[in-house]
Amino acid sequence: MLKQSFRGAVFCGALVLSQFVGVAQAQSARVYFVEPKDGATVTSPVHVKFGVDGMTVAPAGTMTEGTGHHHIIIDGGPVPKGTVVPLDDTHLHYGKAQTEADVKLPPGDHTLTMQFADGAHRSYGPEMSSTIHVHVKQ
Repeated sequence: MLKQSFRGAVFCGALVLSQFVGVAQAQSARVYFVEPKDGATVTSPVHVKFGVDGMTVAPAGTMTEGTGHHHIIIDGGPVPKGTVVPLDDTHLHYGKAQTEADVKLPPGDHTLTMQFADGAHRSYGPEMSSTIHVHVKQ
């Protein structure tokens, strides 16, 4: 009987630990701009490199947990969690699992918000976004 109780305790401990590790991994997931850096002066088209930690980049349509793809929002903020990222001139989709792109911007000051979303383009929310400011020179 004691062996069964010990095995049960070990199993429960392993289960709790695996759930804790899953939560820790989810909390450590993030997206970021490799380039350009925040505050950079750039020329158009702006070459952008996307970074992601704690999740895997996959093409749109892939509905595997822990995967998604990048979007750039020009002069706008993050998309609320669970909301589909719009498809228009200021919401650029990189559904082929791209990790870099060239973005055409007019001269002036702009914000670029990178938003990670699942295979159905549903945003992972502000927690999986990053915003930088760039100045595009003429």
